[in-house]
Amino acid sequence: MDRTTGGAPTRPPQGVAGVVLLLGVLLAGAAPLIPLAVLVYRYEAELLPLFAVPLAVLVAAWRIARDRARDQLTDPLTDLPNRQALLLATQESIAEHTEGYSVGLILLDLDRFRSLNDTLGHTAGDRLLVHIARRLHRALRSGGAAGSATRESIDDVFAGLPRHYRGRPMVARMGGDEFAVLLPGIGCPDSLEKVAKALIAELAAPIRLDGLLLVLEASAGVCVFPRHAQDAESLLRRADVAMGHAQRGRTSVEQYDETQDADTPYRIGLLGDLRRALETGEVQLHYQPKVAFDGRVVGLEALLRWERPGQGRVSPDEFVGLAESSGLMPRLTDYVLEAAVGQLAHWREEGLQVQVAVNVSPRDVLNPGFAQRVAGHLVRHQVPAHALQLEITERLLLDDSRRAADTLAELRGYGVGMSLDDFGTGHSSLVRLRSLPVGELKIDRSFVSRMVADDHDAAVVRCSVELAHSLGLTVVAEGVEDDETWERLNCMGVDAVQGWLVSAAMPAEQATAWLRVHRTGAPPAERLAAASADRLPPAVQPALPPVVQAVQAAQREIQAPPQQSWAPIRPQ
Repeated sequence: MDRTTGGAPTRPPQGVAGVVLLLGVLLAGAAPLIPLAVLVYRYEAELLPLFAVPLAVLVAAWRIARDRARDQLTDPLTDLPNRQALLLATQESIAEHTEGYSVGLILLDLDRFRSLNDTLGHTAGDRLLVHIARRLHRALRSGGAAGSATRESIDDVFAGLPRHYRGRPMVARMGGDEFAVLLPGIGCPDSLEKVAKALIAELAAPIRLDGLLLVLEASAGVCVFPRHAQDAESLLRRADVAMGHAQRGRTSVEQYDETQDADTPYRIGLLGDLRRALETGEVQLHYQPKVAFDGRVVGLEALLRWERPGQGRVSPDEFVGLAESSGLMPRLTDYVLEAAVGQLAHWREEGLQVQVAVNVSPRDVLNPGFAQRVAGHLVRHQVPAHALQLEITERLLLDDSRRAADTLAELRGYGVGMSLDDFGTGHSSLVRLRSLPVGELKIDRSFVSRMVADDHDAAVVRCSVELAHSLGLTVVAEGVEDDETWERLNCMGVDAVQGWLVSAAMPAEQATAWLRVHRTGAPPAERLAAASADRLPPAVQPALPPVVQAVQAAQREIQAPPQQSWAPIRPQ
C-alpha cells in the first residue's frame, strides 16, 4: 500500500539491505528494535543510515564486553582458564551434586622451575610454560600418546565411572608454575592419585628448548569433594596443602590429610592446647632404655607423651609435626632439653650415671645459636656434656649439610654425644654421612622388626652394621621385641638394642626405680669420642667460648660414683 494512504505495511522489507539491517540488529543484541527498523525501512528508507551509528556502537560494546569477560577468565600466557574460571567451574560442578557424585581436583607444581627460569631467562621460561600447558591439555583430551602409561592410566580411571557421572576435565593455570586439573565425577582419591601420577609421568617426558633437552619433575596434591572439602575455595586450598606436603616429602603425589593441615579447626585447637601444655608442664618425658648385650644400660631415649585434657593421649608424630610446621618447634625443643637435662642432674645426684638421648629437629640444628642453647641447659644444671646425646635424622643431610656439620661439630666440641636416628629410611649420602660428627648410628625399627621373617631386611641390617663399624660408629638397633631378633643382632655385632623386649618407655619415677636395679655403664659412643674428634677436619674444629669453658669446668667438678652391678637384662 502507498504511504500516502496511511495504511499499515503489508509486506516485510525486501532485498539485501533489509536482511543486513535485521542481522545487524540481531547481532547487536537489540532484538526489540526490529519492529522499528521494519517500519523505518517501509516508510522512511532514507532514515536507515541513522541506524548505522548506534548499531555499530552496540556491536562494538558487545564485542568489548565479550572479550573482557573472556580475559577475566583466561590466562594470557597459556590461553588456559585461570584461577577464577576454575573456581566457577568447580562451583558449577558442586552445584550439580547429587547423592554419590563427587568432584576431584589435582594441583600440580613444577619442581625447581624457578632456578630453571633464572638460568634460561624469563622468555624461555614462558615458552616452557606454554609447552607444559599444551601437554597437559592434550593428555586429558586424548589420554596422552598411544600406548603411553598416561593414556592407559587416565583411560582406566574414566572407564570405571558410570556414564552419567562423567564430566569434562578442565586444565587451568593458577599462576607461576602451578596448574590445576578439575575432574568432575571422580570421587575416589586413589583414582585421582593415579591420574596425577600419570600426568606427572607425561610432564617428565623430555622437552627440547633452545637446543637443550629438559626433563621436568612435578609434585601434585589431590583433594575430593565432598570427602575433603565442602566448597570450591576449600577444595583448592586443601589440594594446595597436599601438594606442599608432597614437595616437602619428595613423594610426588599426596592426598589431602587433615592431620597435615595446620589451618583446620582441629589443628588450630590442638596447637593452642599444646602451647598451654608447654606453659603448664603437661607434656611429659618418658624414658626407654638402651642396653648392651652384656646387660649394661648404656643410655635412655627421652620420648614425648602428652595427655590432652578431655581428649586422651595425642600421638607424638601428630603434635611434633604440628609444632614443626607452626614455628613452635624451638620452644618444644627447649622444653624437652630443660626437662631431660634436669632429670639427668637428679639421677646424678642419686648416683645413677646414665646418658639420655633427645631427638632434635633439623630446623633446630640449622637455627643459629642452637649449640649455645644446649650448652646453657648443661651449665644451668651442672651436667657434664657427655651425659647428653642428641639424635638427628637423615633429613638433616638434605637440608643444609655444611651448616648442619658446623653446628654438630660445635656441639661435639662441647662433648655432647651425637646419634644418627632412623638410619635407612631417608636419602643419606655416604660422603655426607662421613662428614657429620656423629658417634652412633640407630637402625630403624622398620628393618629390625622384620629381619627374622625377611632376608632382605636382615641384609640391610647387616650391611648397616658393617658400614657403621667401618666408619668408627657404634650401632643401636631399635624395635627389638623378641628373643630371636636379639640373638641375630648379637651375632651381627650390634652394640646395643632398644625395644619392648628390654622395656617400654617409662615415666621418670619408674625409670628411676628401674635404673636402681640395673647396671649402668659408659655409653658406647663415649668410648669413641676421642676418635670422632680426630676425624673432624681442622676447619670445623670449634673455638671454645666462655659458656663451653663453664661446661667443661662443671664436668671436672663432678665425680662419678662407682657403677652398680647387675645381671644381663635379656629375658630367659
